[in-house]
Amino acid sequence: MTKPADKPANKPGYRPLESLPTTTDLADFKVGVDTVIFSVDTEQNRLLVLLVMRHEKPYSGYWSLPGTLVRVGESLEAAADRALTEKIRVNNLYLEQLFTFGGPDRDPREAEDAYNIRYLSVSYFALVRYEDTALIADGVRGIAWYPLSQVPKLAFDHNQILTYGCKRLRSKLEYSPVAFDVLPETFTLSDVYQLYATVLGEDFSDYSNFRTRLLKLGILEDTKVKTSRGAGRPASLYRFDAEAFQPLKDKPMVFL
Repeated sequence: MTKPADKPANKPGYRPLESLPTTTDLADFKVGVDTVIFSVDTEQNRLLVLLVMRHEKPYSGYWSLPGTLVRVGESLEAAADRALTEKIRVNNLYLEQLFTFGGPDRDPREAEDAYNIRYLSVSYFALVRYEDTALIADGVRGIAWYPLSQVPKLAFDHNQILTYGCKRLRSKLEYSPVAFDVLPETFTLSDVYQLYATVLGEDFSDYSNFRTRLLKLGILEDTKVKTSRGAGRPASLYRFDAEAFQPLKDKPMVFL
């Protein structure tokens, strides 16, 4: 007799076969979107996530990820964009769909609904520049940037969504140029390293190796302009060359 497979470690909302319902009734769903909005504060070397305070049941008084239910005639992307624009103003934004969370009992309203409505969450994650964002209604309705190390117990399954978003962000940094979407148009090599170190941890690579590896890729254009910061030597300013990156886009871990 074959042994049941182990529980997949990377599948949010996984339930073993013996716990699955036997009814053949079809579920009715309400669809929402939840957004994991990351920001990198390179001055204080912090990876931040945007949280909002809930003021209605369920989980009134809890922090949560910004989210909303999808309206009639509204696409998922439009709902995600609405959830963002109601909370922050930002000039440069990277946004992509993360995962769909639909496990039974993820929302307390399911147990209270006479029509057995289930609540499905299509999650998105975004990466924005801390310096380029402005919070809307900051301190009025309850909205704040939280360092990842200080995130409290969140409403619903939002801690699980946040954990999944962190893994995706770190993975994206390893094989895609997403970091350059949130850097200024021109930047120093130290700026790039600091962003990677903030998200991945400083033990991912020392600066000298990272600098050598990055320059060898040939995806940065030297502007021939230098900038002075503090008492150190002037540093060269670079810009990302998207065309030069194209031959590398399908190669894994190109920046590490």
